[in-house]
Amino acid sequence: MTVSEKFDWRQFPDTQRWVAQWIDQVVDAIPFLATLQARMGNETGTQLQDWVDHLVLGESRVTDDDLISLGFARASSGIESVWCHAGGLFPKIQVAQGDELRLALKVDSVSDFLFAHQLDATIDGAPQTPCRTAVVAQSGSTAVLVIERHGTSGMEPSICEPKQVQQATAVGEAFRLRRRDCEDDQQGFDEAFRLIETACDQIGVDWACSLFFAAEREYWQWRNRAAQTQDKRQNRLGLGWANHDHHTYRSSREHFASLVKLLERLGMKCRERFYGGAEAGWGAQVLEQPVAGIVVFADVDLSPEEVAGDFAHEGLQAQASLGTVGMWCKLHGEAILQAGMHHLECQFDFKAARDQLADQGIESMAPFTDFDHLKQSFTQGEKWPVTSKRLNRALEQGWITSEQAERFRHEGSLGSHLEVLQRWDGYKGFNQTGISDIIRKTDPRLETS
Repeated sequence: MTVSEKFDWRQFPDTQRWVAQWIDQVVDAIPFLATLQARMGNETGTQLQDWVDHLVLGESRVTDDDLISLGFARASSGIESVWCHAGGLFPKIQVAQGDELRLALKVDSVSDFLFAHQLDATIDGAPQTPCRTAVVAQSGSTAVLVIERHGTSGMEPSICEPKQVQQATAVGEAFRLRRRDCEDDQQGFDEAFRLIETACDQIGVDWACSLFFAAEREYWQWRNRAAQTQDKRQNRLGLGWANHDHHTYRSSREHFASLVKLLERLGMKCRERFYGGAEAGWGAQVLEQPVAGIVVFADVDLSPEEVAGDFAHEGLQAQASLGTVGMWCKLHGEAILQAGMHHLECQFDFKAARDQLADQGIESMAPFTDFDHLKQSFTQGEKWPVTSKRLNRALEQGWITSEQAERFRHEGSLGSHLEVLQRWDGYKGFNQTGISDIIRKTDPRLETS
């Protein structure tokens, strides 16, 4: 498999240890956080470090040279500076005056977190605005706060005009209720694009992007039992899906450029491209929206000759034969439209999450990545019914056999998954060989009764 050399993601063990020591120091000082860390592991199969949005360190605790040597770069200047690590997945570092030490946990909703823990804390920031925070525990100069973000990378609670909040509420509702099942798929893409353009004009690209993917996660969860089970587990602690790693969409060849155009209108930038080789028959474009904190893995059937070009923008013609991705789309529809996401990948304690989900009746497929710095596994796929119209067309076109058609008609076909992932040392990339293997294993035509 080949991948763009520009995105040769590395591991940063020194930075990992440095961040971990500050997290441990807050855990030692704040009993509430120590209890929460244990409950995260025991009740959700997640790790505290994966919920840390940022750390605030007093200038007596860290120097610019320290941060530079660890791979951080200054993202803003002023009385308080913010540092980000472009090469790895690490919390932002905010350098403040004095000797304070603060740890901010990212959650989907501050009010849900306070309710789940029955905390009497003041929320800074109005409901439905891009950034809200609340201090939930404090001991001397050390504190824990929670932060919810909707398309902003800022540290301070947002101040918005009431009209903006009303528009954002309407945008979120429009994304949730958008028409996905059109007679013509291109019509569905066009309608979605116009909806996104209007949203971006009204509330800005970053806020619109955050609301769009919140709606996408909700639609995916509505169709996936593993997602519903894990959502309940995480929401018992008021966390939501703020541990999401990336959103995976499958696309037909003929609509791949339209998918990328739609994602780029939401402010997403193309990152690395994957190609599994001639025997795999698929490729992928990774996209990232750094402000909204969204990563997309977009899969498509691909030939060896096409990987050298810009397949994300030049457009791909339909082919007579279908690979795994194309077959899935013909049975279920485009992931951005009728089908919804193929999977959401979230960050977990790999073993704990798989064991705990199994106790809930959610089994996992064999891991397709098992490195020290990266572990990945799908839950067993959710079976979706396939319409007679789609089955008959697939049979007529010779994409499936009569036997496969009958099996899909009576049993349905694999639709979506939850993916369990664990990262370490800030590693931001993906296992190239493992992805090819799991793509093959999710080909609907290989399913057995």
